[in-house]
Amino acid sequence: MTTFEYAPAPESVRPHLRERYGLFIDGAWQAAQDGRTFETIDPATEARLAEIAYASAADVDRAVRAARKGYEKYWRKLKPADRAKYIFRIARAITERGRELAVLETMDGGTPIKESRDFDIPTAAAHFFYYAGWADKLEWAMRAGRTPEPLGVCGAIVPWNFPLLMAAWKIAPALACGNTVVLKPAETTPLTALALAQIVQEADLPPGVVNVIPGDGATGAALVEHGGCDKIAFTGSTEVGKTIARRLAGSGTRLTLELGGKAAHIVFADAPLDQAIEGVVNGIYFNQGHVCCAGSRLLVEERVHDEVVARLTERIATLRLGDPLDKNTDIGAINSRAQLEKIDELVRSGIADGAELVQQPCTLPERGFFFPASFFTGVQQSHRIAREEIFGPVLSILTFRTPDEAIEKANNTPYGLSAGIWTDTGSKNMWVAQALRAGVVWCNTFNQFDPASPFGGYRESGFGREGGVHGLYEYLAG
Repeated sequence: MTTFEYAPAPESVRPHLRERYGLFIDGAWQAAQDGRTFETIDPATEARLAEIAYASAADVDRAVRAARKGYEKYWRKLKPADRAKYIFRIARAITERGRELAVLETMDGGTPIKESRDFDIPTAAAHFFYYAGWADKLEWAMRAGRTPEPLGVCGAIVPWNFPLLMAAWKIAPALACGNTVVLKPAETTPLTALALAQIVQEADLPPGVVNVIPGDGATGAALVEHGGCDKIAFTGSTEVGKTIARRLAGSGTRLTLELGGKAAHIVFADAPLDQAIEGVVNGIYFNQGHVCCAGSRLLVEERVHDEVVARLTERIATLRLGDPLDKNTDIGAINSRAQLEKIDELVRSGIADGAELVQQPCTLPERGFFFPASFFTGVQQSHRIAREEIFGPVLSILTFRTPDEAIEKANNTPYGLSAGIWTDTGSKNMWVAQALRAGVVWCNTFNQFDPASPFGGYRESGFGREGGVHGLYEYLAG
């Protein structure tokens, strides 16, 4: 039998990287007050990309004060239609620089270029376009008798997965509602946030309206504890989210949290299995599983379990793992060595608990942080791999016999961010969806996002919504 190999298809665009990046405060690039810096690396090669200024508590204070001045002096006084023009300008610049930003996202985060190019960057731009349209129509979003009023200064803390998109989710509605922003990107993926700061500067936004202060957890904690923010929007781990909630309780500071997940992906026997398998692959292996709403628990009706496992085994063997900048790559690099070690530790716990591991046959690159597409069979509800968020390309497969059992198992989790259902029966789809305790439920699809559609969870997956009209409410006082 003749076999064919893909020829290498490296991305031809190479962004211009500065040797060093400062903090973006009050509309200008500034050094950290204590001169401290850190390096950001390419997780696929472990090569140094750039040196980044590290924001201390003193720098956080400078950024919050600049945001307050920008709010009082400029942004709140602008006509909503004029704010919309600035936001639209940002959206257009992201679109025009889309290819460059996609490469930057891939180099800094490990995401396959076809995903950052076709999803991450276009969706980020779409959020700015969408909220630019809302800026002068806020009264139509409010309930009768309420006047839309901005909150003031908003602190935004975003994770290392989808860093530009997560920033857009927070910055776009905040600006549309008349707020100013202090953005703290993740320490492993600051580059697209800093590129966004360049775009903001080139768009001539008034000084202090958007500030970007890279750093680690201590920088984020300083922003939360500063006391000068009227709102904190956080996306990240449940543990950190709980700490933030405790810190801000009773302070009067508004808070939204988008935290972890352990989403159930339910496949009934009457589902179109060809489509369902593709949905399962997209649900867990997209962005190497670095997705808070990843369908990491696959619940399969018992009588089609063996067929689903056989098809999934065959399907993951076709996935290509390797250089994220190669347009053929399906599985890119894990974001950091620490995250790779966490994935490996949880996978070993699954093996120790007696579950059976299946992995794609592939050779891992000698350098960089990589983990093959994997799934477990024989998983029990008590196993750590069925309860804890792995945040990697690892799927746990469980079985059920009746819809009631599927619902009970799906809801047997402290999380409540998302879920997915596959069935050819429309009434079953709707009935199960209404019984699932999840903020977002996809039916016969998965990972479908639109700026006009709200996203968020509850229980240990957080509270508040991002996207859609609901996303506006989180940034309005009236």
